[in-house]
Amino acid sequence: MTVLRRRLWPILAATAVAIGGIAATGPAADAAPPSQDVYVAPHGNDHAAGDARHPVRTLARAQDLVRQRDHHLAADLTVHLADGTYRLDHPLTLDSRDSGSGGHQVVWQGSGKAVISGGKQVTGWHQVTGHSGLWAAPAPRGLSDTRQLYVDGVRATRAAGQVPVTLTKTATGYTAASDTLAKWPDIAGAEFVYTSGETLWNMVRDGLGQWTQPRCDVASASGTTVTMVQPCWDNSNKRVEFPDIPGRTVSMVGPGALTNGAHVTYMENARELLDTPGEWYLDRAAHTVYYMPRKGEDLHRADVEAPALEKLVDGRGTAAAPLHDVAFRGLQFSYATWLTPSSPEGFSEIQAGYTISGPTGYATEGLCGFQAGGQCPFGAWTKEPGNVAIDHGRDLDFSDDAFVHLGAAGLELGDGTQHTTVRGSVFTDISGNGVEVGGVDQALPTDDADVTRDVQLTDNHLYALPREFTGGVPIVNGYTQHDLISHNQIDHVGYSGISMGWGGWPDKIGSPATPNDSHDNTVSDNLITDYMQGLDDGGGIYTQGLTGSSMATGEKVTGNVIHTQFGLGKSVYTDNGCTYETVSGNVLYGASYANVASTHVDYRDALHNNDPTLISGNWWEQGDADGSNKGVVTQGNHLIASASDAPAGVVADAGLEPAYRSVLARRFAPVSVPVAPTRVATAVGASGTLYTAFNPTWADGGSALLGYRVTAADPAGHTAATAFVSAADFAATALVRLTGLTDGVPYTVTVTAVNSHGDSAPSLPSAPLAPKAATAPAAAPTGLKLKAQATAATLDWTPPTVVGDSPVIGYRITVTDPSGSRTVDVAGRDVLVTQPSAHAMFRVLGDLTPGTPYTVGVAAVTGAGTGPAATVTGTTPAA
Repeated sequence: MTVLRRRLWPILAATAVAIGGIAATGPAADAAPPSQDVYVAPHGNDHAAGDARHPVRTLARAQDLVRQRDHHLAADLTVHLADGTYRLDHPLTLDSRDSGSGGHQVVWQGSGKAVISGGKQVTGWHQVTGHSGLWAAPAPRGLSDTRQLYVDGVRATRAAGQVPVTLTKTATGYTAASDTLAKWPDIAGAEFVYTSGETLWNMVRDGLGQWTQPRCDVASASGTTVTMVQPCWDNSNKRVEFPDIPGRTVSMVGPGALTNGAHVTYMENARELLDTPGEWYLDRAAHTVYYMPRKGEDLHRADVEAPALEKLVDGRGTAAAPLHDVAFRGLQFSYATWLTPSSPEGFSEIQAGYTISGPTGYATEGLCGFQAGGQCPFGAWTKEPGNVAIDHGRDLDFSDDAFVHLGAAGLELGDGTQHTTVRGSVFTDISGNGVEVGGVDQALPTDDADVTRDVQLTDNHLYALPREFTGGVPIVNGYTQHDLISHNQIDHVGYSGISMGWGGWPDKIGSPATPNDSHDNTVSDNLITDYMQGLDDGGGIYTQGLTGSSMATGEKVTGNVIHTQFGLGKSVYTDNGCTYETVSGNVLYGASYANVASTHVDYRDALHNNDPTLISGNWWEQGDADGSNKGVVTQGNHLIASASDAPAGVVADAGLEPAYRSVLARRFAPVSVPVAPTRVATAVGASGTLYTAFNPTWADGGSALLGYRVTAADPAGHTAATAFVSAADFAATALVRLTGLTDGVPYTVTVTAVNSHGDSAPSLPSAPLAPKAATAPAAAPTGLKLKAQATAATLDWTPPTVVGDSPVIGYRITVTDPSGSRTVDVAGRDVLVTQPSAHAMFRVLGDLTPGTPYTVGVAAVTGAGTGPAATVTGTTPAA
């Protein structure tokens, strides 16, 4: 039977149901598929035969029929899913009995409009008397808790706001300045959120490292005593440190306690915070859902979905009896949640969605060899689960699928996954990681059945994620072999684009990376753009630990195009213990302070060499000269002054291949307003002026962002100034200037994102700040280096160590040669965040003349004007 006819069967099955099972006649009847196939439709009947004319209704019944078929298959056995929603009461749990045989597959086939849902529809909406704009409905039967709500496919915001009292940190939580929280009847279950990222202006950095956003619930509040849930609180504040290395945790990842003492970035999940259209709250005690509709939403007609299940598909293979030869094609997986962060475990994040868990996790979990009682292997922390999860699966295929509206990771391909393909699929509107491949709990498996290998992730679109756990990554690859991650497009994401490997942190104390079985993995021809829009210290492609046993077997990062980074980091980040990585033939630009970095000592011997790395043939802005730095070889790279300098063929080949580019047009919700920006900060400028910086939204509501609207409010809450900046201008400058303010008056600033549908909800307000006249300019930058090639040069410098009344908001570069001089103004997010972090900066100067001497000056620009310049000289080589 042709592929076309197979795709028509779900439609024919739905038609048969709609006309009461009347037999089809004509050509369609002549195309009847093999009798072993199973048909299922949302309006089918589980007492039916499950053939094309008499489909069953549920996936569970379809599974029963599949198991009854003769599994000595002469052809693929296909479960045809007609269009519509399949609401699950329990996960579709698969094991070896659900496998194909004889080289043939069991195929779960949809047409792209078959939705496998773990949600419950919320109906019976009515306005709440005395609360303008607030609506309520009874929680659906069987819904005890959820962390998400969707209105016509658009994710609503869990009620959130600032903590209304000043807090002082204690061993078990906080002491509040008043008993406000104790008066909230639903305070137990309210969630404190701690967002990190680099320090910027008056914005407070919380969290457990710049790449994290941990969360813990309030257990109770009595009077002024606020008690946090355990073990989340201890796991986030008692991480064991080396007794002889002050400040260094035994985990070697981040600090030992939540930073900034008593500060909480914001809180969620209390009815008292429900005050903005688009917000919702589930009153579990009253079994009631509350929601404030956005403009244009009609709850009498809207499809409101509350995710109830935590897994949609649960593939439970084992080493002895794997799930194998199964395909999922043309399916949408939606409306699943994850409730562990709402439990006493909370979300005590380490990195990339991994957390510390268990009653003594802070002192034992993953601390093998470095702490008495430490669990092995090192770094084996708790992985974020997948809403679609496979354990020990072989020869599996996920094609043309959609993983959307999900509350954990989208797809988890766990230990023992082998010869599995994920192709032509979409991952978006997911709370955490997109795809997880393998794990880190078996660094050196003793049974080949436990090895994760030969997984291919190709031609997928991963975007607008994570939506809840901001440190999530679209693709997370643990300890694996022969994996191929190629021709994917990753865009508009909160943190790194792809994370590879694990276990390299011991080099921080002079120990070698954890041995693991990874080798021969390739990350090639991906397009990664608009990344790290929420957190910092990551990269487009980030790698940790040993990647192989030689340069031949180590990880290959080739042919990728990576650009437009927002947060502080690198295009390709070779982090602790990253050994035997080849970075070759990539196009890398628009990073904050490095295209390829970092170099680390290789502690596997006493030779004091660096981790072997080859950086060759890239088109980049970094401009490093050819050479060998104790094992780090740099050779044959090409300096580009603009994106157009990169080879058009390399750029065109990155991302989805032509046959899959229609994937980019798939949409799963109507256009809505964007998500609010985050991490708003302010700084003083000239008299009556404030500068505002913020993190952009990476979820645009399905319509390109037009820009951002910035509003300053005085202490009485009255609007004092507004400004609008286009998306393009903000991308270039990363800040907005508010004028017409009064010196000495403290203002708070909020920001909304604007698209064709309207304004987002306002951001959380900045900390208050009063403008004043800035009079003292910044000192000169330091550490200037000019790395010249024939027609371009990379200029490196370090921000000034002394600034005046106002922070550095730009640099003025003056380029002088014998024929005259020109100026180049530099702005952007890296300008703002490299000042407090003291990271070096770089820019490419183009349009230079071969064989010409140049003098280049760099001066910092602040609200007080342009400061003194530092200079460097150099001569471009002859062409």
